[in-house]
Amino acid sequence: MSERRTKETDDPDLTAYLTALGARVRDARAKRGMARRILARDSGVSERYLAQLEGGTGNPSVAVLRQIAHAVDYPLADLVSGTAQADGMLGPILDLLHGVENQRLPALQSTIERFLAGDQVTAPDKRGRIALIGLRGAGKSTLGRLLAKRLDLPFVELNRIVEQDYGGSIGEILALSGQPAFRRYERRALESAVARHDRVVISTGGGIASESATFGYLLDHCHCIWIQASPEEHMSRVIEQGDLRPMARNDEAMEDLKAILTAREPSYRRASARIDTSAKTVDESLAELEVAVHGLLKPARQP
Repeated sequence: MSERRTKETDDPDLTAYLTALGARVRDARAKRGMARRILARDSGVSERYLAQLEGGTGNPSVAVLRQIAHAVDYPLADLVSGTAQADGMLGPILDLLHGVENQRLPALQSTIERFLAGDQVTAPDKRGRIALIGLRGAGKSTLGRLLAKRLDLPFVELNRIVEQDYGGSIGEILALSGQPAFRRYERRALESAVARHDRVVISTGGGIASESATFGYLLDHCHCIWIQASPEEHMSRVIEQGDLRPMARNDEAMEDLKAILTAREPSYRRASARIDTSAKTVDESLAELEVAVHGLLKPARQP
């Protein structure tokens, strides 16, 4: 065993830090829905080394962490220090702040100051917008399209808008331009849908919850409903659709899917309502969804 490895093994604080660092890398990858091989491709860091790092046995340089942070579109400082892993609700709040554009920070500071002073802060204007969130395979597109027809509302599928704007498939965007570019297109598509429609049903991509600023914007402007299912049903539906992105050719597909769900669940739980489609027919799920929607929109319709 090398002298360096001996020192690492004998240093419990370093061991604890590397273990936590590996967990942050794994969590950041899961939130983005990236299989380890995809992260290896996008970061230029070998899959074998990523496995060691996530397992807490790697000791990466800042340069390597910078490559990984860029690939997962995650703040390098948070990856290194774990700032966003604060206890309780502070972690998610800090995570949200990191996604705010610089030009919006002064207004945000003013809003926070008014809130802390006990002043009234204007409630978000969600109007009659319904947004379905959740992992791919939960039934967002199917239920969203049917719900929009029942309510006589426009239906917007964000991923299709992104593909139209980019001129290529989601897979092509991720492969050619990476996660940061896709998230920019996704944010523009959402802002466009909100600006154009006061009443609409929006089906979002599963990873929208991983972009804090965009997800916060969605929560502020839409009544969000989490469409969920068991991991097994998610996987079977994705296979039926012929789409294994990002788990194609990955022998640990189910483990990756569960990790993604675990990483995103705290964000999904911020939805105003939740519908579990596991072991239910489309008609049964649609009926539950309609009840949830009417409950959310009823206050806005009262004079």
